[in-house]
Amino acid sequence: MNTSINPQIEESWKNALLSEFQSDYFADLKVFLQIEKRNYTLYPPGSLIFSAFNHTPFDKVKVVILGQDPYHGPGQAHGLCFSVPSGVEPPPSLKNIFKELQQDIGMTIPAHGNLEKWADQGVLLLNATLTVRANQAGSHQKKGWESFTDRVISELSKQRKGIIFILWGNYAKAKESLIDTSKHYVLKSAHPSPLSAYNGFFGCKHFSKTNEILINQGLSPIDWNLA
Repeated sequence: MNTSINPQIEESWKNALLSEFQSDYFADLKVFLQIEKRNYTLYPPGSLIFSAFNHTPFDKVKVVILGQDPYHGPGQAHGLCFSVPSGVEPPPSLKNIFKELQQDIGMTIPAHGNLEKWADQGVLLLNATLTVRANQAGSHQKKGWESFTDRVISELSKQRKGIIFILWGNYAKAKESLIDTSKHYVLKSAHPSPLSAYNGFFGCKHFSKTNEILINQGLSPIDWNLA
């Protein structure tokens, strides 16, 4: 496979998703991305498409936060939903996530928007679509990525237990059907976007609730502090 669009993925994920990588739809997706790359700038860079998986191995996932699309502005997307590399201005939804963290747990709002620290503690920052054309939101939807990331959620639901799935907004909430809620936890609210944050995202306290659930399972809580 072309390494620029199918970089090495962490071994435990490779094993869990092997049938997906070998599927017809994934072969079609690979061809689509090769053609797109010849004609457009794509985000994130090829080496970062699977960053969420490489930071958070399959057997280390404690929490899943689900996004929709990568950011489509220059330098923003780096393979983790809602996150931007250090030195890049946090987008509005991420600023609202930080406001909720401040209200919920008293976290100091950081000067950066890089969430790798969360990912390295077991928070899978998963976008439903893993690539996008520059400046064209949603341009890689319904090309195969959703089948792949739905399988990610399904396999975590099937093979693991006690994971906390955080679903913000209607798009994410629709994924609840993939989750066995008899052995996992689901936290739902409005999306942190400025368009909807005041409709139930602010005050959801998902960060303190997540840690309460983890502690009750005998697991270490997430250190959400990024400052």
